[in-house]
Amino acid sequence: MAAKKAKSAKQKPAPEDFRSDALALALEKQDVAAVALALRNGTTVVPLVKPGARDNPLDTGEVWTYRDPSSGDLALLLFSDAKNKPENLPPGVGIFSAQWLRKFLGTHPITTVFLDIAGPHPMQASPQEILKALEA
Repeated sequence: MAAKKAKSAKQKPAPEDFRSDALALALEKQDVAAVALALRNGTTVVPLVKPGARDNPLDTGEVWTYRDPSSGDLALLLFSDAKNKPENLPPGVGIFSAQWLRKFLGTHPITTVFLDIAGPHPMQASPQEILKALEA
């Protein structure tokens, strides 16, 4: 039983794993090409309404999106580091791949993608720009 606990504890990501150094550096430089490369080859931190079940690797949780009350537009917020997520968002986060991002943007009617919206180096893009970057 103790071996099982130790094994599952090793599989649990540490807080420092909820970051992308490449994305953080690209955003700091406001380098669009580097952001595209970081998204295509790395991971992003995504706020979750409901985290996935720890016992089920297929359960990625429920992604939090922002719907503008006046226009109905839907925004996806991505972060280079979980520390950059504003306190007023749900506390859960997930770390997702380019493949997940491509599928999510292709499935949901997202109108805007914000990267590190609260700083330190925010950037905004359309879903089409993000998808183009992921395909390059």
